Amino acid sequence: MLMNPAKLNRRILLQKKSSGGEDESGYPTEPSSDWEDVMTVYASREPLRGREFFAAAAANAELTLRYKIRYRDSITPDMRFKDLNNGRICNITAVLDDPYGDRTETHLMALEERTNA
Repeated sequence: MLMNPAKLNRRILLQKKSSGGEDESGYPTEPSSDWEDVMTVYASREPLRGREFFAAAAANAELTLRYKIRYRDSITPDMRFKDLNNGRICNITAVLDDPYGDRTETHLMALEERTNA
């Protein structure tokens, strides 16, 4: 199935936890709590349908989202992304690679990070 690039109308910035460095003795340090930018990609936000929606609602009260991007094999569930259209930050909960078996798209299931403002 071909992906329609016109539907990829959002930009998301993928981020990962910055890895710890080394101390002055050469021993690895703990990873910091900072996030480092990995890449910016085009995406489309897809609505959850039927069973997915009710399963997500039953599991938690957070906003569960699905974003579709072009196929990438380097994205992991310990990453997060920032939707550059609205500034929302979402933690990736699952990476559904290649749902059609043709290496055209990747689906990112994510929970929106709540801010205490």
